[in-house]
Amino acid sequence: PLDELVSRASEEHPAVRRARVAYDVAQLETEKARAQRLPTIDAVASLQGGRGTVANNISGTNSGASVGVQINLPLFTGGQIQNRIKETLVLEERSRNDLEAARRFVTQSTRQAWYNLQSGAAQVKALEAAEASSQLALEATQLGYRVGIRVNVDVLNAQSQLYQTRRDLARARYDVLLNTLRLRQASGRLAPSDVLAVDRLLVR
Repeated sequence: PLDELVSRASEEHPAVRRARVAYDVAQLETEKARAQRLPTIDAVASLQGGRGTVANNISGTNSGASVGVQINLPLFTGGQIQNRIKETLVLEERSRNDLEAARRFVTQSTRQAWYNLQSGAAQVKALEAAEASSQLALEATQLGYRVGIRVNVDVLNAQSQLYQTRRDLARARYDVLLNTLRLRQASGRLAPSDVLAVDRLLVR
């Protein structure tokens, strides 16, 4: 169904996936910029040691250790953090717009390719019916020529009509193959195997 195909394409097309990743990255950059306004807590530790003189001129060593928590609170940064947040918000909005644009483009391209394929398939059916009709007309004209009620020009015209119809049918079938590839490309499902399959059909 067209709606299901369009829905999948708008979510799974490579261009949409790339745009979504870029939008996710932009959102993370905004969160990182906002986090710079928050206080940070660091664990600190120190170890001191040295030699000294104790009573009766006896040498010895003394050492000490300390462990603590250090809190850093940004009070004034000259507007640097705010400017960075504004910048990331602009980039985030641009990425969101790019994502929506990619979805709209994929949706429109997929629908157009689907309609082209359906139109081509209908044309093939019509030309197949026209080919059968032209074949019958040629046979009837040939029969009439043999019994003397048709002239040679009638036979030639009937043959020309049949060959023209066959030419148009071959072209329409070729267009259907190409439109099939275009639909798969527009919906993001085109694979090398699809091209190889069409190539094998054309070789025949």
